[in-house]
Amino acid sequence: MMVEKKNQNTETFNAAITTLEEVAANPSTPKNIKKSLTDLVVELKKPEYSVSVRAANAISALDEITQDPNMPSYVRVTLWQAVSTLERIRE
Repeated sequence: MMVEKKNQNTETFNAAITTLEEVAANPSTPKNIKKSLTDLVVELKKPEYSVSVRAANAISALDEITQDPNMPSYVRVTLWQAVSTLERIRE
């Protein structure tokens, strides 16, 4: 049961990372947001902390990133979807 939950968390986490990478790769995403997302993905891929701790850190960082007034609304919505995905990860 515990291993199954861990695998599910890892899959969910990887799906969120994929979403962030897609937004960062989109040519219409502003440069400052691309930089923030790219830096965040690098941090998320570091294995020093558990998936749940990295997810919590990502939620916090994404909350800050989505406050940017220059962010196109479709990018903001996509980032909120990534936050929603990350919030499903539990210890």
